[in-house]
Amino acid sequence: MLDRLRQVLRGLWRRQRFLLQALRRGGPGGRWIVGRHEHDGVAKAFRLFLPPGERAGLPLLVMLHGCKQQPEDFARGLRMDEHAAREGVAVLYPAQSPEANELSCWNWFRPQHQQRGRGEPAWIASLTERILHEHELDPARVFIAGMSAGGAMAATMAAEYPALYAGVGIHSGLAPRAALGVAQAIQVMKCGPGMAMVMPLPRTRHALLQVPAIVFHGDQDRTVHPHNGRAAIDACIAGHLGVGRPAELHGECPLGRRFTRSVWRDSRGHQVAEHWLVHGAAHAWSGGDPAGSWTDPLGPDASLEMLRFFLSLRGRQPRVADDIGDLVQEGA
Repeated sequence: MLDRLRQVLRGLWRRQRFLLQALRRGGPGGRWIVGRHEHDGVAKAFRLFLPPGERAGLPLLVMLHGCKQQPEDFARGLRMDEHAAREGVAVLYPAQSPEANELSCWNWFRPQHQQRGRGEPAWIASLTERILHEHELDPARVFIAGMSAGGAMAATMAAEYPALYAGVGIHSGLAPRAALGVAQAIQVMKCGPGMAMVMPLPRTRHALLQVPAIVFHGDQDRTVHPHNGRAAIDACIAGHLGVGRPAELHGECPLGRRFTRSVWRDSRGHQVAEHWLVHGAAHAWSGGDPAGSWTDPLGPDASLEMLRFFLSLRGRQPRVADDIGDLVQEGA
């Protein structure tokens, strides 16, 4: 009992120290650009962060917010701009409109928004290409990540546009095409893939991740079942050839959360997938700033780790698109 009390007090002290650091922290430098983008008759807002000393050839990271969030709130919680400013990375925050979804969720579960060249994926890809060209960013170093519904849409984007995005980050999200419709989405989120009382979806090329993926998920997430995070990793492993057994690391971050980090590499030693299971964490961005919504300041810094993962990728990993029939059954 006494040891448990000491652990609780130690955790409270760490949290208070973190909050004080957050209050003292200044802005990341750089500049914001606010705008709107129209594609195929659909117009939505976006915010773009450009790091100090902006120049041609910078990497671009596209960040998709979760439900009931908007770019400003999302950015505050992630602290991604702070890390991106140091690393020289541009960060793009597309905004879902309440007209498209009353909770501002990306519609990852609707078939018309799960395909290349249609719906929200077409709009996000069009915006990405516009920002690339307008600011002369590096087209070989474009990455996409998101939280919850944004994580699920990021997975869809990576599956449908593997030539545009060189890597994907999925936090508390789902694998591409995890559900087809609202009812199925609710069950998969609650129970995880394979446990929901619905017909399993066929494994097609649209459900594979052919780019490297990093996934974060809390093992106490009651909004999106943690098995969905592992399903996203499985989609990535299935999308690559010659993936070996994972190397596992068990650790504890300075603010108290324990985690299990698993890393998969292919036969050439290239990193293909990385899975962080954060123990005791719920549905929240790990290591986030409490100034934003849906954050857990006690966890490992997901923003920092995603940037590290993306920037470590050297060129595009070999994909299996030319030999996809050997891996999956073709389908819609």
